[in-house]
Amino acid sequence: MDERSVEQRLADLERIDAIKALKYRYWRACDGKDPDAFRSCFVSSGASIDFGPLGRFDDADRLTDIFRRIALHEVDGKHVILDMHHGFHPDIVLHSDTEASGAWTLKFRQVDLLKRTETVSSGEYDDAYRLEDGVWRMSRCHFTTRWSITRPLPQDTVVVQ
Repeated sequence: MDERSVEQRLADLERIDAIKALKYRYWRACDGKDPDAFRSCFVSSGASIDFGPLGRFDDADRLTDIFRRIALHEVDGKHVILDMHHGFHPDIVLHSDTEASGAWTLKFRQVDLLKRTETVSSGEYDDAYRLEDGVWRMSRCHFTTRWSITRPLPQDTVVVQ
């Protein structure tokens, strides 16, 4: 039997919901090409970030710079990298009122209009979260690709933005 009070269990559920909302905010910022919202999802300093081939970082500022350069790149006033992040299967573990960890599955799709390719991939996040200034933020975000397919876009492909 769970010895925690109803109030404590409710507070834990609220913390888990806030952490889920953080991760969803992060993916919306990625797809919405919003670097400020993207950066705000991480702790103010000292985040451990590992995105494999994209790089390893000890702070979210460098990753945000890369995000700006790639996600916001435009040709003729239109973005050339189009992303879609679908995250699911959250497994959030609370370690205290201010620390938690989590695992997520990601289905990712990217259209690269410069290379004329589409990439579909699946992977796993290993995250840690910290309550900072009353807001949950990621202090660790490690992503491992499980599989990926990249294929050329057919010549008659029409992309509308």
